Amino acid sequence: MKERVAVDDEVLIWLLDGDVAIQFQVYRDLLGEHRPDLRARIANEGWGAAFLARQNADGHWGRGFYQPKWISSHYTLLDLMHLHLSPNHPAPQRAIDRILTENLGADGGVNPGKTIPQSDVCVNGMFLNYACYFGTYQEVLRVIIDFIIDQWMPDGGFNCRSNRSGAVHSSLHSTISVLEGLLEYECGGYTYRLDELRRIALQAQEFILQHRLFRSDHTGEVIDKRFLLLSYPPRWYYDVLRALDYFRAAGTPYDPRMADAFEILVNKRRSDGRWPLQGKHPGQTHFEMEPGGKPSRWNTLRTLRVLRYYGVEV
Repeated sequence: MKERVAVDDEVLIWLLDGDVAIQFQVYRDLLGEHRPDLRARIANEGWGAAFLARQNADGHWGRGFYQPKWISSHYTLLDLMHLHLSPNHPAPQRAIDRILTENLGADGGVNPGKTIPQSDVCVNGMFLNYACYFGTYQEVLRVIIDFIIDQWMPDGGFNCRSNRSGAVHSSLHSTISVLEGLLEYECGGYTYRLDELRRIALQAQEFILQHRLFRSDHTGEVIDKRFLLLSYPPRWYYDVLRALDYFRAAGTPYDPRMADAFEILVNKRRSDGRWPLQGKHPGQTHFEMEPGGKPSRWNTLRTLRVLRYYGVEV
């Protein structure tokens, strides 16, 4: 579809009055302009500089890889990736190197603690996402790829509980986290087991589409009302905007099974042409990028680029 959806001038001015990371993505995704000058500023001002300033002398954020949420290295690296900090910045790779040294489990996955016997596929999908974005060497990622492939489930998706409590049905939370990681892996030019990963990604996409992004494939009922709330940052949580933004990034063609999610997204538009921040996931944060219940530049940007890509009118 990919028709250009007009952006209200007032909304565009408001978006461009936001953090430099927002400005960079607005120019790229809504205006079709590449602005390397804006990207270069992300490390030195606004949210990007604030995250980087909180890195510890040992290279970690928080108390290491996964504690406490949401100020650990893991979730801070996700935040920096979502800001589109330059992939060549040394601070993220320093933390990633420590994670690979300290937190690689016996099963090949990165693991929050050596006393935890099984790694979590959702965590590993997120790790793969930012590790590939920040250019981690392929050789050290091979065991993580092997682990992720080993966790793939017969219904096409993933579930972080499959190797811990015997879950037999995939989770939308885990599946979207792994899909984002696999997409960044391919975009980063990595090749190890790539053909297998492409087949897995297509079937994992189908798992989400079979659920029309948020409905039970048996009853058609909403699986979890929280899937319909617009949150940012998403952390490990699934929602329909996160799913649609993934499909956009992956170049997935429009599928009629997306229609219900698009209807919900369009109906969440406020009278001022902006989208709100509805869901905030409890936990300690470095700082709040946006207040809950208010118009959200993150959600407005992400929604507009999804609608623009798929040519959905508002």
